[in-house]
Amino acid sequence: MAKNRHKELGLSDDDVLGMYETMLLARRIDERMWLLNRSGKIPFVISCQGQEAAQVGAAYALDREKDYVLPYYRDLGVVLAFGMTTKEIMLSGFAKAEDPNSGGRQMPGHFGQKKNRIVTGSSPVTTQVPHAVGVALAARMEGSDLVAFVTFGEGSSNQGDFHEGANFAGVHKLPVIFMCENNKYAISVPVEKQLACEKVSDRAAGYGMPGITIDGNDPLVVYSAVKEAAIRCRNGEGPTLIETVCNRLTAHSSDDDDRTYRSPDEMEKAKKQDPIILFGSYLKENGILDDELEKEINERIMKQVNEATDYAEEAPYALPEDAMKHVYHEKE
Repeated sequence: MAKNRHKELGLSDDDVLGMYETMLLARRIDERMWLLNRSGKIPFVISCQGQEAAQVGAAYALDREKDYVLPYYRDLGVVLAFGMTTKEIMLSGFAKAEDPNSGGRQMPGHFGQKKNRIVTGSSPVTTQVPHAVGVALAARMEGSDLVAFVTFGEGSSNQGDFHEGANFAGVHKLPVIFMCENNKYAISVPVEKQLACEKVSDRAAGYGMPGITIDGNDPLVVYSAVKEAAIRCRNGEGPTLIETVCNRLTAHSSDDDDRTYRSPDEMEKAKKQDPIILFGSYLKENGILDDELEKEINERIMKQVNEATDYAEEAPYALPEDAMKHVYHEKE
């Protein structure tokens, strides 16, 4: 990475240090979730590892006081940047009553928090795309200049929900950013068996919007692309499709064994592109991060993760009699 690229984008040293810390926090929470799952304490993990740069770079380019995000299940970096706390993520992992996403009803990775404009996702993939288009339409009808930001994997770009949402947004020039986090696998299916076109972004032309493919391992590249797309949205110029090419550094989920379809050589190559290591090196080259500060940040994050884990493990489960709450209408 060239020197001082962040300053050319209007980002301060504190901004990029905050980006790095959010990326590292997402990684450390994720790693803890795997340990808890393997020790039988939480039921499921679906990982963000390798995709933190795309997620945090994008979130920092949005207005986190106004814009709406519709994340997919790996987007731990997005929801942390938009205000969800480590404690709240852990409460979700343990399926406790205080879980802000669903009160312990949903699997981990089904993010939703009204106060931070994180719109609830569901287990069927890609349903968040037409929802994001609906949010963008509502913004248009209300005369608001907010942006709806939605993410999904490259496998999801083959679903009807994506194509219907993209077509509607393109026709009506709605303020929505479609960001595909292309980690090259739809569970175990490699991208070359998913797409007949070369890139996911090639599909944008069919819906009358710009489409770009960028390096998802570089948060500054992602920041720049999402910032430009957000400006287009606020200027009434319509949607953008951004494809961020990144690597999934873990199995698809805690129920998957990726050794059956990925070679050790492939994984070694992916690990050399670890966005946290690459961005940390950039910060050190620019004199923003040194070994002492890196150690201090990591210790602060681990304290936070440990405290959140302890709190969530001891927190009460939802009451059985509340199982139907928010499902059926309740008389006053």
